[in-house]
Amino acid sequence: MSQETKYTRVALYLQDKHPIREGMEYARYAEAKGFEAVWQAESRLVRDAIVPMAAYAAVTERIQVGSGVINNWTRNIGLLAATFLTLDDLAPDRIICGIGAWWDPLARKVGIVRRKPLTAMRETVILLRRLLNMERVTFHGEFHHLDEVELDVVHGRREPRRVPIMIGATGPKMMELAGEIADGVVLNYCVPPEYNHMAMEHLERGARRAGRSLDEIDRPQLVVCSVHPDRQVALDGARELLTQYLAQQPHIAQASGVKPEVVEQIQSILGWPATKEQVRKAMHLVPDELVVRITASGTPEDVRAKVREYMEAGATCPILYPLGDVKLMIDTFAGGF
Repeated sequence: MSQETKYTRVALYLQDKHPIREGMEYARYAEAKGFEAVWQAESRLVRDAIVPMAAYAAVTERIQVGSGVINNWTRNIGLLAATFLTLDDLAPDRIICGIGAWWDPLARKVGIVRRKPLTAMRETVILLRRLLNMERVTFHGEFHHLDEVELDVVHGRREPRRVPIMIGATGPKMMELAGEIADGVVLNYCVPPEYNHMAMEHLERGARRAGRSLDEIDRPQLVVCSVHPDRQVALDGARELLTQYLAQQPHIAQASGVKPEVVEQIQSILGWPATKEQVRKAMHLVPDELVVRITASGTPEDVRAKVREYMEAGATCPILYPLGDVKLMIDTFAGGF
């Protein structure tokens, strides 16, 4: 792909680093700067995604609002559909459902046994789509059971809702499932750009099973973005996040290609949940080279160049997770890159 290609799609990712009211302001600022979407995380047991999504939707007019990502284990399918119907009532045609298979040990610690994750995800996505299409559904599978269930709209819009369903996938089998049944995939962060080559192969394989092409699958990608005029300050900001993620989200550590012994060293220092002091004590185990390889960190020029690498490897829209000055990061990507 030519280095002259200009990318205009860009989105913002918020987690729990900022108070929700600050997040609302960042969503408004991103909308004003031309960002197409704001995505809210729901990963650790710290912040539900739905409440912030509603807040962002309420104070904006055009920007899309996505869950990045909720899990498919802890919400009954009827409630899940009703939740996204409600969000669509608040912001018609602006809501995106990003949904993933969660991860251990967190799921296990709260009593969730993630057996047959592909079957569970397939049932969830298919039924969610049918319910949001305002169908009356009877279904008896391994994970979901519905008897003549429909969204019971008495007051308000009864027409089918256009809520794209995006699977948050990391492994090859879930990537194939996303290509087969979802509107798109939310590609993970803390992976090198070359990870996307494997992802594209499996997405395309799944798409072919459904008679589709890769071009029909939207492929936004989470990217940790630490931008600062001082490159070392930016790298240190990303290093703190990576230290925690590599220890507590092993599927990301595996996908990023980090050596198991490094992960074990970090895990030996961090408890569950990790304290700030433990994270800082382990940060030295994450070298600059790794930070540069799996995040977009550095000066504005550095981060734009790195995000381009993810795009050139198959992503369709970066979902930027800002570490540091959020408005500086938004300004860095305003108007395209």
